[in-house]
Amino acid sequence: MKKLFTLLMLSAGTLAMVSCSEDETPPVVNDPDVKGTAVSENITSDVTWTTGSQYTLTGRIAVESGVTLTIERGVIIYGQAGTGANASALIIARGATLNAAGTAAAPIIMTSIADEITPGMIDSPNLSADLDGLWGGLIVLGNARISIEGDAESTNIEGIPSTDSNGLYGGTADNDNSGTITYLSVRHGGSNIGEGNEINGITFGGVGSETTVSHVEVVANQDDGIEWFGGTVSVSNAIVWNNGDDAIDTDQAWAGTLNNFIIINPGDKGFELDGPEGAYAGAGHTIQNGTVWMKDAAGGYDDDSNTDAIVSNIYFTGFSEDSGTSNDYNVNGNFVATNLKMDASYQDEDDNTVAITVAEYFADMDGLDVMTTVETATVGANTAEFTSWTFTDLRDGF
Repeated sequence: MKKLFTLLMLSAGTLAMVSCSEDETPPVVNDPDVKGTAVSENITSDVTWTTGSQYTLTGRIAVESGVTLTIERGVIIYGQAGTGANASALIIARGATLNAAGTAAAPIIMTSIADEITPGMIDSPNLSADLDGLWGGLIVLGNARISIEGDAESTNIEGIPSTDSNGLYGGTADNDNSGTITYLSVRHGGSNIGEGNEINGITFGGVGSETTVSHVEVVANQDDGIEWFGGTVSVSNAIVWNNGDDAIDTDQAWAGTLNNFIIINPGDKGFELDGPEGAYAGAGHTIQNGTVWMKDAAGGYDDDSNTDAIVSNIYFTGFSEDSGTSNDYNVNGNFVATNLKMDASYQDEDDNTVAITVAEYFADMDGLDVMTTVETATVGANTAEFTSWTFTDLRDGF
C-alpha cells in the first residue's frame, strides 16, 4: 500500500486528508487536485454529467432514492485516494437510477485521480494495467430479493459503513429497475475499507431484472472484479482483467445470467459461486459463453454446498507453471456444469511445451466428463464485443 500512495503523491500531488467518523455522509477527502467538477456531496436531485466533461469523486458519494444520475458517453469520472470510511465510491442507492450510456467510440471511464486521460481518448498512458487499490468502485443497489442469514428482506452492502442508509439493498421487487449501464470501464479500484475488506470493481446488491447492463470492463481491482449479492439483474459482454481476488463472485441467491464474458489473469479463482444463505432459494443463476485465461489464477472454481449455478460453454486457456491447481468443490444437484473445455499445454520458462490434463487442474471437480481437453477453442466468448473500446484491448491484454 505504501508503494501505491507514493505513486499517487508523484502523479496527483500530496493528499491532505480529513478524518471522518462513520456516520458522516458522505465522508470527504480534501484534495486540491480535482479534475473537472468536484462531486463532494450526495446527489439529491436529477443531474446529467455531460459528454466532454470530467468529474472527481472526493469521497463516498451516493445517488439517493428517487434521484436519477445520467452519465453521457465519453465522461471520465475520477476517484480520489482514501481508505476506510474515506474510500471514494459511487453508490446508486435503492430507488435511485443510473443511466450511464457509453458507446464503443466513447465509453464512460471510472478511474483513479492519479490517472492521466485526455478527454476524448480511451487509454491512459501513465498507470500500469496491474496497479490497483487507488480508489473504491461502483456500487449499484436495488429492491430485488436476496437470501441472507436471518431472512431479513434487506441488509447493508459490504464496503459501506453500516450507519450509511444509502448502503441498504434488497426487498421484494424482482423486476426493480436501477437504470442502464453500457460501455463502462472501471479501472484501478478496490480501496481497503477494513482488514481484509475491499470494494469490488462493480457491485450489484439486490438489483432487479429491469436493469440493463451490457459491455462493462473491470481492470486492476484489488478485490473481486464483479460481484452479485442476490437480485435478478443480468449482465452481458463483461471483461475482468488483473483483479486481485476472484474475477466473478456470486452470492445470496442471485438469479440472473452472465453471458459472453472474458476473465484474464485473476489473482485468485476465476469464479467464486455461492448460493442462498437464508430460506429464500431463488431460481439460481446462469453463467455461459466465457473464456478464462488462467495464468496466475489460484484455481478455476470455488463453490459451496448451496451453489445454485448453471455453468456452460466455458473455455479455460493460458495455463502456466504458476497456474493454481486448487479448487474447492462441494458440488450438489444445484450446480450444473456442461461443455467446459481447456487447452492441453503450456510453455514453461524455457519455452518448452508441457502437456497438461483435465485432472491436473480440476482434480476435485465432480463430473470431469463435462471438461474436455482441446487444442482449439470451440466454445467461449465472442471477443469482438471487447475490441476497440476496452482498456484491455488497447493494452494488448488479450
